[in-house]
Amino acid sequence: MSVPKAELHLHIEGTLEPELAFALAERNGAELPFASVQELHDAYRFEDLQSFLDLYYRLTDVLRTERDFTELAEAYLVRASAAGVRHAEIFFDPQAHTSRGVPFATVIDGLWAALRDSERRYGISTKLILCFLRDLSAESALETLSAAEPYLDRIVAVGLDSAEVGHPPAKFAAVYRRARELGLRAVAHAGEEGPASYVAEALDVLGVERIDHGIRVLEDPALVERLVRERIPLTVCPFSNVRLRVIDKLTDHPLRLMLELGLVATVNSDDPAYFGGYVQENLDGVRDALGLSDEHLRTLARNSFEASFIDERTRARYLGEVEAYRF
Repeated sequence: MSVPKAELHLHIEGTLEPELAFALAERNGAELPFASVQELHDAYRFEDLQSFLDLYYRLTDVLRTERDFTELAEAYLVRASAAGVRHAEIFFDPQAHTSRGVPFATVIDGLWAALRDSERRYGISTKLILCFLRDLSAESALETLSAAEPYLDRIVAVGLDSAEVGHPPAKFAAVYRRARELGLRAVAHAGEEGPASYVAEALDVLGVERIDHGIRVLEDPALVERLVRERIPLTVCPFSNVRLRVIDKLTDHPLRLMLELGLVATVNSDDPAYFGGYVQENLDGVRDALGLSDEHLRTLARNSFEASFIDERTRARYLGEVEAYRF
């Protein structure tokens, strides 16, 4: 059994394993540009974020029905439960589907069929975070948020993902303002391939409560001091950072330094089907590569629950599980 943990940076579309992609393609009559599962596995070698996104969005074409989205979420929950995940806040990208003619309702109803009973069936409480694709227009994001309004009882927050460079957080100020009016919480990808200034902009302009990635904050000591002082969590994804060439190798990852500086860092898997491991593999990897101690791992687990959008009673219960865990 692994230390109890929350996963806060997980794109459900990024859990699409090659085997499931081929099965869904066959069921739905979709064509994949690969001759075999192994050939698709071999394609998971990326030069940068954009080369990953090109493949990522190509594969979403196999996701067409409620059943597809349910099976995708179910497969993640099975893996997460085995890895000791007790709470998951799951990103989904409706624009990647509505742009293909898949209705918003199909996406969220399919996911919800798996997530609504996740705690009873898998021991994992779950929440959904609606992400906007930052390489699309702010108007498209507002239209997506409007489509989501009938389903706000299923959505805890909005997020911002996809290609970071050239798409600063301020571009989405209006949609984040509207999301806050609707009672939604806010996160955003920032400071991965984009500069540290995007992190500050996400905080100050979008009003986010949590930064996804954020590893480049170390380039700005004053920003680090602010994040430590304000206890702003960072959802770090080590395998992703290496596979997307943001960091050369895992032994170079700044996670240990981030913890030593007092940053509220957490470890997550991002798009695990593409990046070579789910959350436990990421934790095992950084433990070995960076020489993390059991206490480091306990801190990471504790941070994950402290950073979660859960009520205080639930948080206390999960933190109690972390403190009781014996490595």
